[in-house]
Amino acid sequence: MTNRQRSLIGGISVLGIAGLICKMVGVLYRIPLANMIGGQGLGLYQQVMPSYNLLLAITSAGIPVAISRMVSHYVTIGEHGNARRVFRTAIKLLTVLGIITTAILLLLSRFIASQVGTPEGYLSYMCIAPSLFFVCVMSAYRGYMQGMRRMMPTAVSQLIEQVGKVAVALPFASIGFARGGWTMGSAGALLGTSLAECIAMFYMIIRCHFVKPEPPAPQERPVSGRTLAKRIVLISIPITLGACIVPLASTIDSAMLKNLMMSTGIAAEDATVRYGIYSGMVITMINVPTALAMAMSTNLVPSIAAGMARKDPVHVAREAGTGLRIASVVGFPCSIGMSLLSRPIIFLCYGDSPKYTFDQLMLGGDLLSFSAMTIILFTMVQATSGILQGAGKQKIPMLTLIAGVVCKIALNAFLVSRPDINIHGAPIASLTCYTVSMIPNLYYSCKYTGYRFSVGDVILRPLGASAVMGAAVWAVYTFVFGGEKCLHVSGLTARLLPVVGTMVVGIAVYLVAAFLLKAIRKEDLPARFRRKA
Repeated sequence: MTNRQRSLIGGISVLGIAGLICKMVGVLYRIPLANMIGGQGLGLYQQVMPSYNLLLAITSAGIPVAISRMVSHYVTIGEHGNARRVFRTAIKLLTVLGIITTAILLLLSRFIASQVGTPEGYLSYMCIAPSLFFVCVMSAYRGYMQGMRRMMPTAVSQLIEQVGKVAVALPFASIGFARGGWTMGSAGALLGTSLAECIAMFYMIIRCHFVKPEPPAPQERPVSGRTLAKRIVLISIPITLGACIVPLASTIDSAMLKNLMMSTGIAAEDATVRYGIYSGMVITMINVPTALAMAMSTNLVPSIAAGMARKDPVHVAREAGTGLRIASVVGFPCSIGMSLLSRPIIFLCYGDSPKYTFDQLMLGGDLLSFSAMTIILFTMVQATSGILQGAGKQKIPMLTLIAGVVCKIALNAFLVSRPDINIHGAPIASLTCYTVSMIPNLYYSCKYTGYRFSVGDVILRPLGASAVMGAAVWAVYTFVFGGEKCLHVSGLTARLLPVVGTMVVGIAVYLVAAFLLKAIRKEDLPARFRRKA
């Protein structure tokens, strides 16, 4: 294993780049999907995902983190045999859980579809159900490889998932829409997603078998499978509960937001379209830069756990500080940049679709403008959660996220039900949710890692560089490309140039400003670039 693979920044780079590509492919995938199945079909597709994500979080959110942490611990102290036993125990647990949750979603598909107000969409739940099993099995292999700080297999499997969706799900969606309208179109897309997950699972199985396990140390004492299973469960339960909170809130949103909008006098079809725009367009766009946040969290768990196993407080504090600083370096410019370019981004992706009106696209742009500010908060929440989970304090991010989601649900009920606010209340509630979760997470991350929080490194320098970038983005888009005039042009090329041109300038300005303000440092660069810098 190379030093680069072992390093925190190297691991973040591998998973982060793959994650960004996957998210971009996901956004591009949604564009033809929305064009194929329309606003109602996209709304149904989005209504299915929260229930699916909730069951997925129950089965495959906490255990892979527990595997990663335990494997990292045993590898660090030289007990490679016990590290392998952790994996064998976990694969049994996840296989059983995958079978159970797949059966639950199949059996409850009609009930869930009726509860969210779209009874005709039960087939969509049935089509996505098999992927629960595939992802559960795959996540065991991912957790094992991540615990050994091998991030490339996870990155490749993520790419297989996304490319498979484009190659398989889109044709299935087109066939389904042709045969049964928007309900069958949504079902076809979700069936294609299940097949893509199956292919990614087989890749991880094959890839893992090529990794030659290290021989156990002579003094190593084998830990029983029952003991390991208990440890896995104890570690994973609070992580799983924490991971379930956001999908649970999204599941509530999928029924709650639509019903709240209808209570203000909006027709059911219009409410479905508005929810589809918010969850299908806006949230999908926000999820693109959060791929780096997920990469940070994934890498921080084994990195912090390894420091704890060695009883090395200097390493733990340094890695925690690096994680928080990178979270800000990524989160601030993404929030500000996406907020400023919200309308042109939405029109670039969906402007040529005959299924959306100009007013609907403007609504999507306005929602994205405010929702983009959650990126920095979510990035910090993910980084601090990874730090706390690696430090063995996994209950804390669970409790803080519960508090945030309670605030989110209460604000949704109050704001979305007001005719003058309506769907615009949803991003306000999300912003509040992550703020409530982030603040105590930051405090406890510093407390349990020994990191002394640096306002300059974590906030002022990245924010200052992002402010310079934001001014450049606004000036270029307004004075060079004509600002809002770009929204009225037709054709992909005419819409693409202002967005890409402004983004290129913004990225260049941010990198220069970040280096000058020392938000990004020489040691943050990969080795080959570090020598040239």
